[in-house]
Amino acid sequence: EVIAGARRALANTGKETVLFVDEVHRFNKAQQDALLPGVENRWVSLIAATTENPHFSVISPLLSRSLLLTLKPLNDEDIRELVERAVTSERGLASAFTLSDEASDHLVRLAGGDARRALTYLEAAAGATESQGRSDITVEDAALAVDTAAVRYDRDGDQHYDVTSALIKSIRGSDVDAALHYLARMVEAGEDARFIARRLMILASEDIGMADPTALQIATTASQAVAMIGFPESRIILSQAVIALATAPKSNAAYKAIDAAIADVRNGLAGPVPPALRDAHYAGAKKIGHGHGYAYPHNDAQGIVPQQYAPDEVDGRVYYEPGNHGQEALIAERLGRIRKILRDR
Repeated sequence: EVIAGARRALANTGKETVLFVDEVHRFNKAQQDALLPGVENRWVSLIAATTENPHFSVISPLLSRSLLLTLKPLNDEDIRELVERAVTSERGLASAFTLSDEASDHLVRLAGGDARRALTYLEAAAGATESQGRSDITVEDAALAVDTAAVRYDRDGDQHYDVTSALIKSIRGSDVDAALHYLARMVEAGEDARFIARRLMILASEDIGMADPTALQIATTASQAVAMIGFPESRIILSQAVIALATAPKSNAAYKAIDAAIADVRNGLAGPVPPALRDAHYAGAKKIGHGHGYAYPHNDAQGIVPQQYAPDEVDGRVYYEPGNHGQEALIAERLGRIRKILRDR
């Protein structure tokens, strides 16, 4: 109705219409599509606001026709100035109360960069002070009104992805304290414990791998335990897993190895399986040479025989290159001997 009215007003009187849509992320795809004709034909000047990342919550056609402005969180000094103004402004407490420096610091910390939250907390603190027949707002009054710090975290937007990324990168970088900080933020914000556990399982293979083969077992066991227990006790299980993974030796060799092998397969290097390795457990297999010449490793004294396993196209190609951290240092030494035997043919 608004767009239709704006179109008539523009055609009949030349009057332009500004359409403001708050929380546009709540519009589904079809509803956002309905805004496009008004925007494309300039029937309205659309201003839309969202607390979500618009690249995830706004359809691409609408986003491509818009100028995107990002509002940053206020810093502590901004919040402090706002609170002090609210104490003296006629639209605020109108100088009926005084605010101690300690109380101001407490409110700034609790606000977490959110101006509206800061004003709400100030009003609550003033109410607590007034109920005691005083006009001086102390830190005790502020603590009485609000006793929990605000955690900036949105489970479907930037903070979700940014804090998750910071958790993974802190574990990868072996900073166990930073990792526990980000874990705490996710736990306090109500993040799904199973999501956190899944990310830890991926990291265990991607960033630790064979440097500590038990890392994946730890992460998997933690995931199973979290699924059975849930919060609040799951925070302890996740903490143990994060500490174990952050302090473990690191290697991305397994991650690089499979990607290198996949790259060769995608590039067409996927030749026939060598005849000796083909399935020979059916009638007629031996007649066409399947399994012929296969050397059974368990019959060899050292358990390794020099024979070709890979197709001709990738024979001799190296995918797994173990690092020199943790268990992988021992694997590297043993693997060197194995590869020498395999290729001595």
